Amino acid sequence: MANHKSALKRIRSNEAKRLRNRYQHRTTRNAIKKLRDMTSKSDAEKLFPSVVSMVDKLAKNNIIHANKAANLKSSLAKHVASL
Repeated sequence: MANHKSALKRIRSNEAKRLRNRYQHRTTRNAIKKLRDMTSKSDAEKLFPSVVSMVDKLAKNNIIHANKAANLKSSLAKHVASL
C-alpha cells in the first residue's frame, strides 16, 4: 500500500485515466467494426471522418501507437473506396 499522499493521489488518477482510456478505445473499436460491416458506400463515407477522428485522438493521447493509427486509417479508407 502507498505510504505518501502523492502516491495515493497517483493511484486514484491512474485508475481514472485507465477507465477513460478503456472507454475511448472500446468505443473506437466498435465504430471501426460498424464501419467494416457496412455495405452502403454513402453511409460508410458519412461515418468514415468521425472514425478517423476517433483514431487520431487515440494516437494523440498515446492510447494506441501512431503507426497503428495510420495503418487503421489506411485500411478503412481502402475498405470505403472498395464499396
